[in-house]
Amino acid sequence: MSRSALLNYFDGIEQQFFTLPNLYVEQFNATILTAERGNLKLRLRFKGRYLLAISEALQVVNGRITQIDYRYHLQDEKNQLIFRYDSTPHFPELPTFPHHKHLPDTVISANKPDLVQVLQEASTFVEAQN
Repeated sequence: MSRSALLNYFDGIEQQFFTLPNLYVEQFNATILTAERGNLKLRLRFKGRYLLAISEALQVVNGRITQIDYRYHLQDEKNQLIFRYDSTPHFPELPTFPHHKHLPDTVISANKPDLVQVLQEASTFVEAQN
């Protein structure tokens, strides 16, 4: 059952790629470590200019996928940060600690976003740049 939850999660993420315009998948590495643990590493290019790097350490708890750790990083072709969500515990003063969002000039409080939301946010940003 847990292995199936991981496989379904990976398949669901892959299906999201078909809904996004101008997307190229550079890397899709979905690894099942045990029946309850998995890792997801993605490198997605939008319009060949913007890189969305995704890293999730996953665990199945009661049949549901949870992220033990995550990083969603969008940058431009000059390696300039657009945004990054992560759970690294280095901003304990934020009310959503350890969850937060990096912007080009600041770090703000942010709940952990759903990966589908991050894909949509990146796509919306890229499309607005034209």
